[in-house]
Amino acid sequence: QVQLVESGGGLVQAGGSLRLSCAASGRTFSNYAVGWFRQAPGKEREFVSGIKWSATGTYYADSVKGRFTISRNSAKNTVYLQMNSLKPEDTAVYYCATDRSPRRPAVVTTISSYEYWGQGTQVTVSS
Repeated sequence: QVQLVESGGGLVQAGGSLRLSCAASGRTFSNYAVGWFRQAPGKEREFVSGIKWSATGTYYADSVKGRFTISRNSAKNTVYLQMNSLKPEDTAVYYCATDRSPRRPAVVTTISSYEYWGQGTQVTVSS
């Protein structure tokens, strides 16, 4: 079993930056893709970004492409989401999750494809 803890959320003005971290414990997730999702009040949870188990591939939702960057540090069992040029519409609770299939050859975007989830971290972007 993998336990995930997100951190790095907070309050930032529009145009600012935040870096979210997703730290794993219990078992390593080095052989699993990791995705970031977010859920704003009154909205469905949506895929934001994902990174392959080998860190050789990434994928971004159109809404964040060019502004967010996902990366991972296998030695630290941590995945990061660097968020730049933040907009008020980025306000949401951000969750990280691990793919339920090891060494999947591509990033997937559906919630059902992910098995373990963190508790979420709040990101608030003021105008």
